[in-house]
Amino acid sequence: MNKKELILHFYKLGVIKFGCFMLKSGQESSVYLNIREVISSPELVRAIANLMWGEINPCKFDLLCGVPYTALPFATCLSLQHNVPLIMRRKEKKAYGTKQQIEGIFQENQRCLIIEDVTTSGSSVLETIADIKKYNLAVSDVVTLIDREQGAASNLQQNDCQLHAVMTITEILTTLATATIVNDIDREHINKLLTLKANNTPRLSFTERAALSQNNLTKQLLLLMEEKQSNLVLSADVSSATELLDLIKLLGQEIVVLKTHIDMLNDFTPELIQQVIELAKKQKFLLFEDRKFADIGNTVRHQYQDGIYKIASWADIISAHSLAGRTMLQALATIASQQNRGVLLIAQMSNVSNLLDQEYYSKTLALAAEFPEIVSGFVVQKKFTDSHPQWLYMRPGVHLEDNNDNFGQQYVTPQQAIIGDGCDMIIVGRGIIAAQNPLLAAQQYRQLAWQAYQDSLASGPVNVL
Repeated sequence: MNKKELILHFYKLGVIKFGCFMLKSGQESSVYLNIREVISSPELVRAIANLMWGEINPCKFDLLCGVPYTALPFATCLSLQHNVPLIMRRKEKKAYGTKQQIEGIFQENQRCLIIEDVTTSGSSVLETIADIKKYNLAVSDVVTLIDREQGAASNLQQNDCQLHAVMTITEILTTLATATIVNDIDREHINKLLTLKANNTPRLSFTERAALSQNNLTKQLLLLMEEKQSNLVLSADVSSATELLDLIKLLGQEIVVLKTHIDMLNDFTPELIQQVIELAKKQKFLLFEDRKFADIGNTVRHQYQDGIYKIASWADIISAHSLAGRTMLQALATIASQQNRGVLLIAQMSNVSNLLDQEYYSKTLALAAEFPEIVSGFVVQKKFTDSHPQWLYMRPGVHLEDNNDNFGQQYVTPQQAIIGDGCDMIIVGRGIIAAQNPLLAAQQYRQLAWQAYQDSLASGPVNVL
């Protein structure tokens, strides 16, 4: 049984519940994990132990100890399966016999691995560690089935212990967000929690995220943003080559990405593309063709690399709708992965009448996870997960003032897009192009968006789970 199967099994059994609950710590939570129900199923106990062993494998230890009480069956199963001696900690020191709080056979200076079912702040684990250390045993690693991501890892690290989690609460929510077995009420809870969590999790810097990225194009863009101190994307929706080149020459220093709809040009030529490429290299920005691919694999492959535009030969980034599914991305990947290209999936749109609902972007997220080599991120209205910090979130529909146009476009300010909606980059078109002074407007958008990014790095975490 893999992690996904276990999560779905937990949901079916009611081990994972959504609503309003009081935790041991006294905190209220929207998610409750009743792992105690699992111990009545030998099959599930073995499955959990097997997954835990995958996390345990790199650790060095001589003994196992489960945190009382729910983790005890998992520790016992691991001990029996892998022939590792087990010790047991009593919650209350017994008042008779040897009066020991730690039961079992052990020697001083042996290394003890702690097993836990769910970690929140890590207080129960730290209590167990403190009692074990009284007997001159060493503890450096803790393995938990589920980490609620509410401080346990950092609290344990401050006590020279490393937390190893089979799964996190974010992974659970992300898995259930796309599962067909989830009822509508719970799905609404899940999507709301994912959105809140994404918006309230302290950001890693672009440089830190670049180090985590498996996609070379994404890494290049993250580092470029830090270098230019800009997270501005210019949407150059113009109809002539002259207009496009003039915009680039005027605004290239302010942006990190130029977004085009190349088929809007009335006078497209291959020579124009060569001029654009040279300006992009000189002024240090990437080229994003907003083609929104959405067809069967063979068709998008030809649309991407062939025809008069030959998009794959010059566009660093392309966009695609996920509605065509896996085969479309497989086709794009055969080309993009060879040329250091990136794909942005359209997960949400900024116009009022669009049909992309929460279920759609949850499925888009799951699809993106299958293609980390080419998916650089998403075009969204709001960031919806923090489980993959290497992904980028671009926000269209940005204006210096909140307003709407006559065609259903909804605008937000740069601050709302970056801080309120949790996005990384703003996409601005008419707000710059139609301004009386496009250069001044671009500078304003750039400064506001970059300042919002810096402010978001300084914000503290908010507990939303």
